[in-house]
Amino acid sequence: MELAHSLLLNEEALAQITEAKRPVFIFEWLRFLDKVVVAANKVDVKEKQKKLVEQLTGLISSAPGPPTRKLLAKNLATLYSIGDTFTVFQTLDKCNDIIKSKDDTPAYLPTKLAAVACVGAFYEKMGRMLGSSFPDTINNLLKALKSAESQGRGEILISLQKVLNGLGGAAASCHRDIYKNARSLLTDRSMAVRCAVAKCLLELQNEAVFMWTTELENMATLCFKALEGSNYGVRVSVAKLLGTVMATALMPKQAAVMRQNVKRATLEEVLELLATGFLRGGSGFLKSGGEMLKGGGSVSREVRVGVTQAYVVFVTTLGGQWLERNFATFLSHVLDLVSHPRATQTHVEAVYSRRCVSFMLRATLGGLLGEKAQIAAGKEICQAISKQMRAVEAVVNDLNGENKTGAADVSASQHVMVCALKELGSLVQSLSATASPLIQEPSIGLLETVTSVLLHPSMAARLAAAWCLRCVAVALPYQLTPLLDRCAERINSLKSSPEAVSGYSFAMAALLGGVHQSPLGIPHSKGMLVVSIAEDLLRTAAQNSRLSLQRTQAGWLLLGALMTLGPSLVRYHLPKMLLLWRNVFPRSQKELEAEKTRGDAFTWQVTLEGRAGALCAMRSFVAHCPELLTEDVIRRLMTPIECAMTMISQVPAIIKVHGAHLKASAAMVRLRLYDILALLPPKTYEGTFNALLRELVAEFTLTDNSSNTTTSLLRSLCHYDDSVLMGSWLQETDHKSIEDQLQPNSASGSGALEHDPSSIYLRVPVGEAIPGPLPLGVSVIDASVALFGVVFPHVSFKHRLQMLDHFAECIKQAKGVRQQAVQLNIFTAVLSALKGLAENKSTLGPEEVRKSALALVMGALDNPNPILRCAAGEALGRMAQVVGEATFIARMAQTSFDKLKSARDVVSRTGHSLALGCLHRYVGGIGSGQHLKTSVSILLALAQDGSSHEVQTWALHSLALIVDSSGPMYRGYVEPTLSLVLTLLLTVPPSHTEVHQCLGRCLGALITTVGPELQGNGATISTIRSSCLVGCAIMQDHSDSLVQAAAISCLQQLHMFAPRHVNLSSLVPCLCVHLCSSHLLLRRAAVACLRQLAQREASEVCEYAMSLAKKAGNGKDTAINLNITETGLEGALFGMLDHETDRKLCADIHDTLGHMLSSLAVEKLSHWLKLCKDVLAATTDVGGAVTFEVEKDDDSEKKDELDDDIMFTALGDDDKSKPSVAPRWVTRVFAADCLCRIILLCENADKAHFDLATARSTRAKNPKGELLVLHLSDLIRMAFMAATDHSNQLRMAGLQALEDIIKKFARVPEPEFPGHVILEQYQANVGAALRPAFSPDTPSDITAKACQVCSTWIGSGVVSDLNDLRRVHNLLVSSLDKVQAGKGSSSQLYSESATTMEKLAVLKAWAEVYVVAMKIKKEAESEPVKPVRSGDEDEDDLGADVLPPDSLITLVQPELPSLSRLWLAMLRDYALLTLPAEFSSQLPPDGGAFYTPETIDTARLHYRNSWAPVLHAVALWLSSTGFGVCEEKEKVSPAVSRAPVLNTGASPTVKTFEEAVKDRMHLMLGVSIEFLCFPRPEEPMEHVMSCLLALSTLLESPCAKTHIAKDQLLAVELLNVLHRLLLTRDPPAIQLQVTTVVQETIRAALDHLQEQQHNKGKEEEGQKDSQVTLGEGGETGELVPGTSLVFAAMELLVFILVRHLPQLNTRVKESPSHVPIRPQRLSEESARLVANTVSILAELPSLCSPAGSMTILPTVLFLITGVLRETAVKTADNSVPTCASAALQGIKTIITSPLARVDSLQTQWTALVRSSLASVLEDSQPDESRPDLDEISMLTAITLFLLSASSELVGVTVLQKGCVDCFRNALNSCDPWVQARCYQLLLSVFQHPSRHLSTPYIHALAPLMVEKLKAVERSRPKTAAELQAVQEGIRVLENLVGMGEEQNRVQLVALLVPTLISYLLDENALPSASQVSKGLHDFALQNLMRIGPLYPAAFKMVIGAAPELKTRLESAVRANQASNKAKDAARHAQPIVQVAPTIKLKTSFF
Repeated sequence: MELAHSLLLNEEALAQITEAKRPVFIFEWLRFLDKVVVAANKVDVKEKQKKLVEQLTGLISSAPGPPTRKLLAKNLATLYSIGDTFTVFQTLDKCNDIIKSKDDTPAYLPTKLAAVACVGAFYEKMGRMLGSSFPDTINNLLKALKSAESQGRGEILISLQKVLNGLGGAAASCHRDIYKNARSLLTDRSMAVRCAVAKCLLELQNEAVFMWTTELENMATLCFKALEGSNYGVRVSVAKLLGTVMATALMPKQAAVMRQNVKRATLEEVLELLATGFLRGGSGFLKSGGEMLKGGGSVSREVRVGVTQAYVVFVTTLGGQWLERNFATFLSHVLDLVSHPRATQTHVEAVYSRRCVSFMLRATLGGLLGEKAQIAAGKEICQAISKQMRAVEAVVNDLNGENKTGAADVSASQHVMVCALKELGSLVQSLSATASPLIQEPSIGLLETVTSVLLHPSMAARLAAAWCLRCVAVALPYQLTPLLDRCAERINSLKSSPEAVSGYSFAMAALLGGVHQSPLGIPHSKGMLVVSIAEDLLRTAAQNSRLSLQRTQAGWLLLGALMTLGPSLVRYHLPKMLLLWRNVFPRSQKELEAEKTRGDAFTWQVTLEGRAGALCAMRSFVAHCPELLTEDVIRRLMTPIECAMTMISQVPAIIKVHGAHLKASAAMVRLRLYDILALLPPKTYEGTFNALLRELVAEFTLTDNSSNTTTSLLRSLCHYDDSVLMGSWLQETDHKSIEDQLQPNSASGSGALEHDPSSIYLRVPVGEAIPGPLPLGVSVIDASVALFGVVFPHVSFKHRLQMLDHFAECIKQAKGVRQQAVQLNIFTAVLSALKGLAENKSTLGPEEVRKSALALVMGALDNPNPILRCAAGEALGRMAQVVGEATFIARMAQTSFDKLKSARDVVSRTGHSLALGCLHRYVGGIGSGQHLKTSVSILLALAQDGSSHEVQTWALHSLALIVDSSGPMYRGYVEPTLSLVLTLLLTVPPSHTEVHQCLGRCLGALITTVGPELQGNGATISTIRSSCLVGCAIMQDHSDSLVQAAAISCLQQLHMFAPRHVNLSSLVPCLCVHLCSSHLLLRRAAVACLRQLAQREASEVCEYAMSLAKKAGNGKDTAINLNITETGLEGALFGMLDHETDRKLCADIHDTLGHMLSSLAVEKLSHWLKLCKDVLAATTDVGGAVTFEVEKDDDSEKKDELDDDIMFTALGDDDKSKPSVAPRWVTRVFAADCLCRIILLCENADKAHFDLATARSTRAKNPKGELLVLHLSDLIRMAFMAATDHSNQLRMAGLQALEDIIKKFARVPEPEFPGHVILEQYQANVGAALRPAFSPDTPSDITAKACQVCSTWIGSGVVSDLNDLRRVHNLLVSSLDKVQAGKGSSSQLYSESATTMEKLAVLKAWAEVYVVAMKIKKEAESEPVKPVRSGDEDEDDLGADVLPPDSLITLVQPELPSLSRLWLAMLRDYALLTLPAEFSSQLPPDGGAFYTPETIDTARLHYRNSWAPVLHAVALWLSSTGFGVCEEKEKVSPAVSRAPVLNTGASPTVKTFEEAVKDRMHLMLGVSIEFLCFPRPEEPMEHVMSCLLALSTLLESPCAKTHIAKDQLLAVELLNVLHRLLLTRDPPAIQLQVTTVVQETIRAALDHLQEQQHNKGKEEEGQKDSQVTLGEGGETGELVPGTSLVFAAMELLVFILVRHLPQLNTRVKESPSHVPIRPQRLSEESARLVANTVSILAELPSLCSPAGSMTILPTVLFLITGVLRETAVKTADNSVPTCASAALQGIKTIITSPLARVDSLQTQWTALVRSSLASVLEDSQPDESRPDLDEISMLTAITLFLLSASSELVGVTVLQKGCVDCFRNALNSCDPWVQARCYQLLLSVFQHPSRHLSTPYIHALAPLMVEKLKAVERSRPKTAAELQAVQEGIRVLENLVGMGEEQNRVQLVALLVPTLISYLLDENALPSASQVSKGLHDFALQNLMRIGPLYPAAFKMVIGAAPELKTRLESAVRANQASNKAKDAARHAQPIVQVAPTIKLKTSFF
């Protein structure tokens, strides 16, 4: 392949390769040339042009295949347009000669076609440059057209289209000829030719004026004829032609009009023409009136569907603005279509026409109009409905029957009503809350209009009106309850009108069905209302025979609808329902018999309808309330169901007696019965299988049914991948809803509500806009087939065999069309049964059953009907799956092999090749491995059968299935298969699109099989890869959208496995072009591929798209139809979201944008923010949504400029063809979500995004750098726009964004105004965004969200001014009043749980504010009081910037009394709701303070969201008021007595204070412990944190402390739960908070213990050892796990220590795999955690009795010394590490504890102290592995032991020696800081009162000290630290002098004084000495001057003994006196200060 990449064709290489590979080589060269010629240097091209032209023209006559000829023509044309054009005419003549040639052999055809293609390409590329040669060329082509075969005709027409395109108006002289020749081909038998003609004529009409003037009618007739018998492709092309021509006739292109004076057609004429096609088809025009009256044959459906599409093209071409202006005309026209008798000759035809008209309205109105225009259109529709309704009322009220034609009018009007109401419903539903102006405006009166239709005489119209009301209620949930009430009231008042009963019950049922779509629900009482109405209707049904039918139906319909409200509501009515169901059916067989003899036709009809209704309600119950289906309920349901089954068998007899009109009612009963049985477990009705199966089989084998009805389920039971064989991919087009009419099965696509009224309340199937149940005849068969599949796996083998044989018999009996129908139904049933077997994992049965089934299936593989063949193949595969035996599979495979080898007919070859594919598909690669080789070889051979494209299609499809299912086993066949695929792609004519689609499937499967190997570089892999790429390139260039889609998915696969080899620079532009495709599947494929690309290479994708848009903008290449503007691909995708309705597509667009956002938003911040802003700013200004007026104006100007730029070459109103609709609300919601994601991404990316000062400095350095904080005003503005919109979803998203912004930016300071934050300037916006959410008509969920934002805003501390805060604060106050109003106050629109949600949100918000307020207050109290500002000045000065510290609390204070009550009530509710299910009987029967028992399940969720902050708030309140002491004293004020709390027991005044405390403690601890025991993983960390904070706050109050200390088990449980929490939650903040709670629990216990000891001490003052028994451990010292608080605390604390310092765990050290680790520095948070833990550990022994403390002390000391060892690490600033400091403090606490004084434990205690010291000494040994050991901490520890436990340590020589060594090492340390600390510690040891202890140390260490100090003279200190060490040393020496006895004093002074004097400098050296040196000199001098007076005698002796000392001293003193007097004065004070040590520890340990 690489050899093909050269400018000239490499002919040597070509000659060397095999014949088969040459076409591929040539194609690859042409592909390379196509890319390179455009990019190459013109000079190079011109040099080689001659040779190139020779090579290329040579290829024309080498019979190139279709893709090659296309590329060849393109290259030749490009070459001439870039190089010289001298020889172009020669080449053109050569081509013309080839075309003229008389050689008609098939071998010469490719050459001819290549020549035709070249001619087309030349003209397209060079157009008028070819000048006058065109008439000959065109005549030549037209001549050839007459004699050509179909492939030639297609190619010539495509070329003509290109010639016309290139020449434009210049070819006018030939237009008529082309028109005359081409138009006859519009009815060609080849569909591909019809498409080509349509495209050619479409090109022609651009310039040929006559086509849309004089020839307009003929054009229309031609198009109608072309649509007869057409396929989908032809319909799309012809519709495009027809629609465009009609649109041009109405609004001609200006250029053409200027040239000729044209008479324009009027709108009426154009619409009249289109209507002719819709109503009369291609049968010519109003030939004679007579034929019309006779009601000639109906219109062909293909024509009607095609014309429908043409209408849409017509309107789309004219554009949105045109539609807006002419909507009234258009609407009345399309509604007239559906009221025309020709359109509604039969019921099914009428439904089809209605669907077509609905499609026209939906496609134009839904897609082209913006929200504002849609509301205007809604108005028009309302007027049309009321006009129709007035006409109907006139007829109905005209009792004398003067108006004879009236009845016909009424029946016609029903169809108009259905279309109008359906469209109105869809419109309102798509507008959602934006539709409120349409509903509210009285002049429109939408609701009145729609409800008036509920009285229409026709059921279809009534149902449509009910559906429309359901849409209104779903769009605007606040309408739901009022509408229900209104309907209920009307049913009651109009009970005597049959229409009213029927219509209003439909409406109520529809509304109930819509409840599940409105998240806030309806009040529970509405359920009662519905039940009472339904009961009443059923009870009174028998009273009036005129109404009995309607009342019966209405009653059951309402009960069925009620079931959709779900178990929580139905539970209350179930007993009544079961009773009603039982009473509808006879109780026993006897009653059934008796019934048969009674009654007439009418009573039977009512009875049957009633029973059908009852079964329908049961079915609804089973479907919607599965939780209520207990064994007992099922048993009670089975009684009526079994009775219904018995009754069914007797109905035929009744019909015989009373007439055939009962058949429909009987069928309805059967349908309902089958439906409910399919939902129940088959085991429940095993006994009736025989009778049931008899019915089912009779049903679908059409035994008692004379019409040939077929089921609609076959397609859905066949495999989705087989769609290419069955044509069901039409389900995936934009025209699905009308194309369904053309499917072959009965009544396909004729779904309508009136076929089954119960569907009005059921869930709408996914992807449907409105439920469309099929006609009853089809539905019953469908239901029987489905039920057969459910029952079959449970039937005995004997019965299976009987049924299968019976099926074969049925097929044999039937003939002709009936046989086809029976066979289709039977096959669907068999497939359904096999699927059921597979799902149940059961087998098919013994040999005879298999034989019978196999015979049935094999027979159908040769059936001429392709759908049946498909079903048979599928059934064969499924059988292989359920039988699962190798021999059986081998037999099946062999049969097909033999058949394929011998058969020559198309039918059996296709059927059996599919059979092979299906076998492999269902058995998988392993099961069918041995047949793989044969299957592949046979299918490869069949795929090359050029004579039949059908065989090729089926063979290739099967091959793809085999490749897919064989997986890696197929690897050996990849090369041959791939080369076959390429060969076929290069040779099969493009008109056979199915073959190409299957080739695409094969290629995709092959790529998957090779998989990741494709990345390799080996020769074979490279070949495979390049073959795949060539294949993709061929398919990308194909004209069919499905083939292009296959190409894209292949490239997507390739990109997944070998991303480097897929060229994005060509792929991305291709995808961008496809985004505008008119074909849904292609758009889906393009977006799916973009989604994958955007995951990895988002930025490249966006760049390529942008460069393509630029190219299209300035290029001459207007063929590219792009909607990418300067917003790039992402903008185009946002735009697509407004037009696309396909779910999958929209989801993929969301994902793609999400991936792009994640990768690019942070870098291109302003671009993305602008995108979101533009989308959000497009608020529809309907009714007062706040918009920024100024902005709007200049935006619109910008828009205009933009349009001018984009406008292409056309002169006319071309910009209207692509109307840009303002973004719809769904898109705006998505944009608001994107905004939140952008903020989150920035937060994760860089903190600078949230720092204004940094951002500004960054921007100054790099103006392109984008930081989020600079866009804050935009963020606020977007959030504000969203939060104040009409759409509720958008308001929610806006409030969420606002909350995110406040949270992220609350702390960002404003650099220009210190002390302020940047959000302050936006407080007005925040207030304005929140205010509307608190208006009374706002839905609860929005108010709840707004409360959350309020509390975030108030708590964020942004606003410091109370008056400003009050605005937002007042919103919360007003909501609080609502909460206090108690349950069931206001008239409710939504369910009670919505009220619960709102109230709890308010309480939660208040709780959050109170928590923040208390925090601020606490901080303010702990800070030192500021001296200024006296109290009285606060009041006037509130506007000042600095707040009085408790300001926020002053806002909350007034509400606290009521708030605290509500909070406690809420917690009480929450506690009850968290009880396990088994205690449900204990819940209060009438609900709690804020929930009702009916909505308990939903209420739980709301409580779960809001309890945590409330708990924290209550804890704060309790601990600040001493458990509500103040509140207890107050009497209950009348205002609060309304509060809902009082119903939860006796009034609070009765309980004693202790009881109240106990209750509240139990409540608080209960809620906390229950939650902390098992916090759900989805619970936010904030809840855990709130709960812990609440606990620690609570335990601060004395009442709580005593409570928890008295109940020790409670404390133990709390600690156990906290331990468990530590195991599951990692965040350090949580673990720290846990230690706080533990500490407080331990402290509480300690206080309690001390109090006990104190009391006991008082009682037993006389006795000694009184304390022994108090405390844990008693006398034995045993701690019992589970009851011991100390044990629980130890567990938890040890866990923390070992988690953070694993080295403490001795087991780890002893394990063989242990590698000793160097102590790591703990992080700040871990260090604090360990420190807290250690300090708690140290307190534990005090909780125990002396014996108990001896039990735990060894462990405690081991851990504390361990922590000291691990954390005593030197720090940079020489401070003691946090943990080490805590450990030292702990050691001190323990050693100084009173235990040492307990006599009985003396020996144990001493041993403990000594071992601990020994451990510390061992750890302090210098060690290479620990260079950074902090000796100071260790020394401190040793000193602590020596000082505090002196008595135990005196005289222990080993320890003493160790201690001395440690001190010695420290003194010898080279670190002056260590020396200094060592001196300080030694001083404390030397000064110890017990001389026994200090003497050995003085003896051992004093000499060393003196030596060190003497040495200073030689090396004077250089740093301050060294100086300090010397000073400390001297201080020790001085103290020793002081301690010495009088007689030894002289010797001691003799040591000290000379040392000091040696430090003095002589006066010459003094000035030049360093600062430190001078310091030493001054220090020595002062000390000498102080010592002299202290010990005068000794001093004199020493000085006298050494005269040189004296002289040095004197000179120093003199120099000192000479120095200035001021200093002198200062110095007098100094010595006194100096005495204190200069090193201060953070914690004083001594």
